[in-house]
Amino acid sequence: MHRTAVINVVGLTRRLLGPDTPRLNAFAANIATIETITPAVTCSMQATFLTGEMPRDHGIVGNGWYFRELDQVWLWRQSNRLIQSPRIWDRARQRDPKFTCANTFWWYAMATSADVTLTPRPLYCADGRKLPDFYTWPGSLREELRERLGQFPLFDFWGPRTSIRSSAWIASAARAVEERFEPTLQLIYLPHLDYCLQRVGPHGNIGKDLREIDAVCGELIDFLTARGVRIAVLSEYGITSVNRPIHINRHLRAGGWMEIKRDLGREYLDPGASRAFAVSDHQIAHIYVSSKADIPAVAKLCGEIPGVAAVLDEAGKRHYGLDHERSGELVLLAEPDSWFTYYFWMDDNRAPDYARLVDIHNKPGYDPVELFMDPDIPWPLLKVGSVLARKALGMRYVMDVIPLDASLVRGSHGVAVTDSADAPLFISSESRLVPNDTMPAQRVCETLLSHVFTP
Repeated sequence: MHRTAVINVVGLTRRLLGPDTPRLNAFAANIATIETITPAVTCSMQATFLTGEMPRDHGIVGNGWYFRELDQVWLWRQSNRLIQSPRIWDRARQRDPKFTCANTFWWYAMATSADVTLTPRPLYCADGRKLPDFYTWPGSLREELRERLGQFPLFDFWGPRTSIRSSAWIASAARAVEERFEPTLQLIYLPHLDYCLQRVGPHGNIGKDLREIDAVCGELIDFLTARGVRIAVLSEYGITSVNRPIHINRHLRAGGWMEIKRDLGREYLDPGASRAFAVSDHQIAHIYVSSKADIPAVAKLCGEIPGVAAVLDEAGKRHYGLDHERSGELVLLAEPDSWFTYYFWMDDNRAPDYARLVDIHNKPGYDPVELFMDPDIPWPLLKVGSVLARKALGMRYVMDVIPLDASLVRGSHGVAVTDSADAPLFISSESRLVPNDTMPAQRVCETLLSHVFTP
């Protein structure tokens, strides 16, 4: 076996390789374009990379879905048991029982059969505080990494202050994992580009961000190469420019399909009582319809909404490999310049209490607006400082600084790109193991296995 590391530089495309990425350019002698699945979102793409299967088989139909048996919408769950197909490490162990795998921040990292795992895991205290932290297996690795690297910079990982610090910390953790465990395969997740591209789009001012992630990758490549590790660099999807948010749940509410629960002057989605509602996820939306008799009417309403490119029924879901029980009765695909919000309230004064927070586990849909600080806050630093002061004193606090203006978002993903320059890519230290043109996402798993097992 040949030890291999996979560096997942989320959002990296041919279009972004250039004068700001000299280290990645030097490594990219042979580039294959990855043909994404639908949806081209983190959890679904990573599950396909690690299983070689479509969502109909591995069950990851998005970054989250409506758990019908629990009557709850949940995104960003962390148990690896949600993936319903054998993973790359399961397949590799069948070939050689000595194979080991380290998962360094790829998703669904908990309750896993991988040998080593790291994943973000905040501490939610009884007094209301959310503290930065992470989870590891083995558990002793957590304290070792804290002593060596300091605490994981959670608030630089996601939210208005996201920065290169989180990806740099993960790269340092990957080096520590390599030194201690020398895994046969290490999966490394570097998300920095993903978040800045959602803020400003691929044509925005991202030169500094490209230089920062290029430097992190260059140092990691040098370190791994010196230790005789084969290296593959890939991305999950490309970010394309968007300018039209689609408030799909507001359309469903206006049509009388959705039920709302009102508490303390605020409004909350009541999914179990709703005849139809959407779980929005970038450029796709799963529409859950309680009665089959209502599906045609809901499909007609959705198909007439500007920005909706396709309404997938059962046949459409089969075509895209989304025919799984976790999918909505209908699945919507957005036009390339559009994306779906989760917003369901009609009046911002009645928005739910979590709407203005970074709160990825309570919102019934993905919210990229969490990457922005509300521009209407007159003294934002003073606001943040006063909230942090309450936190430091051990008092309850609410960091309600997120705007409710979806037009701020300039980049999104989820549907197939129209230009191959915007597609995700696969590059490798072993150019002979990489196809010369295009590879479907399902082929990534076998290609990575070939890096481990090909002499």
